[in-house]
Amino acid sequence: MTTAFVAATSTASATATAAEPLPGITPRAETPVLHDDDAGGNADADDPAIWRNTADPARSLVIATAKEGGLRAYDLDARPVQSVAAPPAQGPDDAPGRFNNVDLVRGLKLSSGAADLAVTSDRGHDKLRFYRIDRDRSGGPLTDVTDPAAPRVFSADQDEVNEQRTAYGLATWQDKASGRSYALVSQRERTGVALLELLPASGGKVTYRKVRTLDLPSSFRLPNGTTWSPCAEPGELPQVEGMVVDPANGTLYAGQEDVGIWRMRADLTGKPELVDKVREYGVPGVYDEETEECEAGADPGYGGKRVTADVEGLTLVHEEDGDGYLLASSQGDNTFAAYDRERSDRNEYEGGFRVTPAGGALDGSEECDGAAALNEPLGSKYPNGLLVVQDGHDAPGDGDRPATNFKFVDLGKVMKTLDD
Repeated sequence: MTTAFVAATSTASATATAAEPLPGITPRAETPVLHDDDAGGNADADDPAIWRNTADPARSLVIATAKEGGLRAYDLDARPVQSVAAPPAQGPDDAPGRFNNVDLVRGLKLSSGAADLAVTSDRGHDKLRFYRIDRDRSGGPLTDVTDPAAPRVFSADQDEVNEQRTAYGLATWQDKASGRSYALVSQRERTGVALLELLPASGGKVTYRKVRTLDLPSSFRLPNGTTWSPCAEPGELPQVEGMVVDPANGTLYAGQEDVGIWRMRADLTGKPELVDKVREYGVPGVYDEETEECEAGADPGYGGKRVTADVEGLTLVHEEDGDGYLLASSQGDNTFAAYDRERSDRNEYEGGFRVTPAGGALDGSEECDGAAALNEPLGSKYPNGLLVVQDGHDAPGDGDRPATNFKFVDLGKVMKTLDD
């Protein structure tokens, strides 16, 4: 419900922006535009991941979701390498495949040998899909290795799948202590997160089993003694989408879109902690069925100061000394917030930035849904690493057609901006 609250909070956001202008960083490249309509194949850019080719870093890949358009692979010039279609609908009245988020697993041991995998949440079928990455394979680097018998994540049957309270956000995690690989998956329109162990199946395929689930709060006690829940359509709860796991300590960061950023153990034991709140936290609202928007009331002043709903793509920047940043997309004001990666200081805010137009046809990023950072050399184009961000409004537009894509940003510029 981001749009519904923009009008109610724009004055406060504009004041904060004026008082603390954030630096702009220009992208170096962008992928071809995707259109989410019948003429463009119902493709909508959402979430990226960066696969590093250890044998030849300059030939690394960005693998990204296009929702009903499936999965895309791009080279470091942002040129398409492969397009993988989402699976078709099970029946004439069922939802088609819809790839929401993507992450990577390195060296998962399969019956056919160890493999790097792209893992994506298929919201349309409430399943995970797995794609083996072979950079030089004829026909493209991605091969579907999903076990046909892989179970649904949240739904008991197809009727529940069709309600689309299905697999949504996604982050992978490899537990150093046990060597096991997992995916953490959130549920659309619900507060739940599930921990799934990734397992080899016969014929080089991959499946999974559910280990446990955790439900984040849907209502919150405010300092004035009242109880607040984010405004939404009837029956919807504040969902999580953006997630990332810090491999150094097994910490999961999860963005509850209209609430804020949570920190918890990736094994979903222990008590979650709210690291930061969105500016709209605590703002009362009433859903108007006619306008399909929330009418916001007076802001009681209990929200945060760094991110504007929705809080979206979360990614980590690792540094050799153990420091680094947690980056979060502040979708409501087109900015990115950076927090210290260390837990000892409660992930202190370290600054922010915007991805701004580079001139000509290369625009910036607006209403960013997903982001991925890799702080490792990627050949001569990105010797200081790469940040990839989704652009929810690619410009120049094409009339009223939705236009989205991904921007490639020199991570070295981001780090210098945050370190200065």
